[in-house]
Amino acid sequence: MKKALVILTNVAQYGNDPEPTGLWLAEAADFVIALQKKGIEVDYASAKGGKVPLDPRSLKKAYRSPEVDKLYHTDDFQTRALKNSLAIKDVDPKNYFAIYFTGGHGVLWDFPNNSEFERVTQQIYQAKGYVLSVCHGLAGLIFQKDAQNQPLLAKKTITTAEELLSGKFRKVPFLTEKEAKKAGAHFKQHLPFTSYAVRDGRIITGQNPMSGTQVANLLLESLGI
Repeated sequence: MKKALVILTNVAQYGNDPEPTGLWLAEAADFVIALQKKGIEVDYASAKGGKVPLDPRSLKKAYRSPEVDKLYHTDDFQTRALKNSLAIKDVDPKNYFAIYFTGGHGVLWDFPNNSEFERVTQQIYQAKGYVLSVCHGLAGLIFQKDAQNQPLLAKKTITTAEELLSGKFRKVPFLTEKEAKKAGAHFKQHLPFTSYAVRDGRIITGQNPMSGTQVANLLLESLGI
């Protein structure tokens, strides 16, 4: 079986603001754990490749389950995800049946309008693969176009980050929900800080950092696994 491709950020701060950010650990780990339990392999990629910073808030005990901790401390995750992620320009989409955009506020700077992310996403989607995101990872999809040069999210039912509740909305370059609505997306949301994900065809989106497992579960359900 082909692999799933997990997309991570290289951005360690809020633009010109030195406050640290980066990957929200559980948003990658929960998804990967759910797939690995079913024998599905993953690769990790980022815009530049190499080092992936972690949002220090995501390392607080309240946001880390024992399973997340176990994956985090493996040599595989430390090496292939956090130290030596693949550069997206070097990724062959034919190797993957799904692409998953993780969150953390750093993604708002390096996920949008990246032609290589778009190349890989479009080829996976056009090959009947799945396109997935969680929380702010939606930033990787909101400006993308489909094979007909229409917004990828147009008329799609999705969910997105709890941006106002994060308290960082004044530090970011745009709000994902606002931009997704401009692209023609339809929104569904659940109670804040609870796991929630939405599937519309082969696009699956998760609402918040607690939703990575649910995104994975909807993917597995779609595959009949």
